[in-house]
Amino acid sequence: MSVHSNEGEALHVAYQIKKAAVLGSGVMGSGIAAHLANIGIPTLLLDIVPNEVSKEEELKGLTLEHVAVRNRFAQTALQKLVKQKPAPLTSTKNLQLITAGNLEDDLEKLKDVDWVIEVVVENLAVKKSLYEKIDAVRKQGSIISSNTSGISINAMVEGRSEDFGKHFLGTHFFNPPRYLKLLEVIPAETTSPAVVEFMKHFGEDVLGKGVVLAKDTPNFIANRIGTYGLLVSLREMQARGYSVGEVDSVTGPLIGRPKSATFRTLDVVGLDTFAHVAKNVFDQTTGDEQKVFEVPAFMQKMLENKWLGAKTGQGFFVKEGKEIKELNPETLEYGPVKKLQTPSIELAKQQKGLAAKVKMLTYAKDRTGELLWSILSPTLRYSAELHGEIADDIVSIDQAMKWGFGWEQGPFEIWDAIGVKESVEKMQAEGQEIPVFVQILLDKGFERFYKEENGDLYFFDGNDYTIVPVNEKVINLKSYKKKHGVIKSNSGASLIDLGDGIALLEFHSKSNAIGLDIIQMINYSIEEVEKNFKGLVIGNQGKNFSVGANLGMILMEAQDDNIFELDFVIRSFQNAMMKIKYSTKPVVAAPFGMTLGGGAEACLPAAHIQASSETYIGLVEAGVGLLPGGGGNKELYIKHLKGLPNGVQIDYQSVATKVFESIALAKVSTSGEEARENNFLNFVDGISVNPDHLLYDAKQAALALAEAGYRAPIHEKIPVPGSPGYATLLLGAQGMFLSGYISKHDLKIAKKIAYVLAGGEVPYGTLVDEQYLLNLEREAFLSLVADPLSQARMQHMLVKGKPLRN
Repeated sequence: MSVHSNEGEALHVAYQIKKAAVLGSGVMGSGIAAHLANIGIPTLLLDIVPNEVSKEEELKGLTLEHVAVRNRFAQTALQKLVKQKPAPLTSTKNLQLITAGNLEDDLEKLKDVDWVIEVVVENLAVKKSLYEKIDAVRKQGSIISSNTSGISINAMVEGRSEDFGKHFLGTHFFNPPRYLKLLEVIPAETTSPAVVEFMKHFGEDVLGKGVVLAKDTPNFIANRIGTYGLLVSLREMQARGYSVGEVDSVTGPLIGRPKSATFRTLDVVGLDTFAHVAKNVFDQTTGDEQKVFEVPAFMQKMLENKWLGAKTGQGFFVKEGKEIKELNPETLEYGPVKKLQTPSIELAKQQKGLAAKVKMLTYAKDRTGELLWSILSPTLRYSAELHGEIADDIVSIDQAMKWGFGWEQGPFEIWDAIGVKESVEKMQAEGQEIPVFVQILLDKGFERFYKEENGDLYFFDGNDYTIVPVNEKVINLKSYKKKHGVIKSNSGASLIDLGDGIALLEFHSKSNAIGLDIIQMINYSIEEVEKNFKGLVIGNQGKNFSVGANLGMILMEAQDDNIFELDFVIRSFQNAMMKIKYSTKPVVAAPFGMTLGGGAEACLPAAHIQASSETYIGLVEAGVGLLPGGGGNKELYIKHLKGLPNGVQIDYQSVATKVFESIALAKVSTSGEEARENNFLNFVDGISVNPDHLLYDAKQAALALAEAGYRAPIHEKIPVPGSPGYATLLLGAQGMFLSGYISKHDLKIAKKIAYVLAGGEVPYGTLVDEQYLLNLEREAFLSLVADPLSQARMQHMLVKGKPLRN
């Protein structure tokens, strides 16, 4: 990745990051190193040298001079990366891209590095001392950044060389770096605009982050507002007599916030970390603002008691046996978790859309409304007061809160949802001061911070409405459809013209479950694309790509003993998958999130898969008492065969065994990279690190295939392990049953999967056609679906949301 700029200089500058170094190997530093390794950047991980040997090292006869001792902190951090949950690495193989070292022996190696990220202790003097050492060894033009969560960027760069100053800035990742989208980029006064521009594009296109430009102010954007909002919640809880559990019950998913809501979030973050962030603003502010950032006395007591949250086993919540209990801030004792139960909560659940829910709850004349108004009102005013101080525009503030704290709506989007004019009138009636920025909006006769025109989104910039800037690689389907319409649509899916000769088939059924409506749209889409387009992308922007087939419909038909209808559905699904595979125009699948069962089956026959880095794909039908019915067994077996090098003697038995284990044990990948290792993706399939770029990348892949003169695959016969293979697979399954690893019904399902993968009772190496395997699969599926034990599993999954092992 490179960005060119002349900046008025004669020299044309190009920035490239081929190698990086992370200084500091704590949870954050090692997490950033893992994220860099995940995207293929070789990374040095350096930390301080220990000042004493450990007992283990002493027993091995090691001294302080031994390299294993000197690199201990970084090396231990690497070992932890493999065990950490959630996993920082998308594949354990990525660990080999990280080299452990120390800040004394290996500092010279920074001369070969393009980007140095400092993640040491939050102490200005320590950081400045380290920068002095870096300045002496770094190469000219290398980028240096700090992952500080709030120390002044300008203060850190004081006294450094001119070239260091031009290439220094803040890059604040959020924890955990692999999963949290936000990256705050904070330029110093000395930072070259070309470096800022490069890091913004590199952050989005290569690191896969949502990048916001923040100003050099205490705690930057997200932590400044997020911490304020959390402390206001603490204050109002105490002042109004709410319990910890009551606050959490209405400040989570109900208003578009994460499940961890307020106090579970504090427990996860750690009270010590939170107190440090709050103190950072407290020390740099005055007056009423400073008062809010003063940590309450009961929390100080919690800090003294080491009740820091998840890391110490207790905080605002504690688990006693199987029961979760909440803290009473007045007595510092734990009791049963309480939840707010008011009429407005029940009414809100009937509202369509988050905006309508939030508005109804905020103005409710009950304890829920009282609490939410008392929290939201000051937080919205505070966000508006900081406009221009922490960021140049409201879009950056809203995006920071959404990407860093998991809010579905940022502060100004919330304000639009509850009504700016209506809320301001209520604030004024309470004697609250209205921020100047908000008053300007209203004085100009405007009533919203955002407005939509012709599918484009505009924001209020303090004077008028300006179009929201969007990376060209971001395709927002909701606004795109408003602008360009759809070719055809039904209840389950829509066909959209993506431009440049590429169409998009979008699933939009509940949970994107595949039923006859989606199957019909697949058939229509292939026919339409073969006539009028260069290629097709199958993708969507739901919560998950697809959780599989419509299980409720399958169970209902099975319980009605309507096997004829189910036979028709499975045949239709299989035929649609074959249409995808043998389409004369390239079909590219763009999976992300949960891509399970039928969702995986819709991807496997595609000409190309462009997966999101966070893709959890698997054929999980065994968990609901079935086996893949849409060709998944066959396609995964073929993917494995085609993944083997040409000219190698193929052992069909070992290939079938690997596929059998994957399907019978309902294995699901933990990343796009692991999906490749499990052969759901092959070496030419792509992985998009930025989920917002997935559809764009898939479209480019379809165009590339079309322009390369794509030809549909030739119908070929498939070699199978036959009867000997079936016997071997059965032996393995029987062993698992006898050892108590699987139940009797699991064994029955495993036998069916084994029979399909073996190709039935034929000699080893027999070449069979695809329809033969599809027929075996369909017959096995229909026999299992009629089994009461399988129906019990389906019922359990639909009701409880988890598998039943009967």
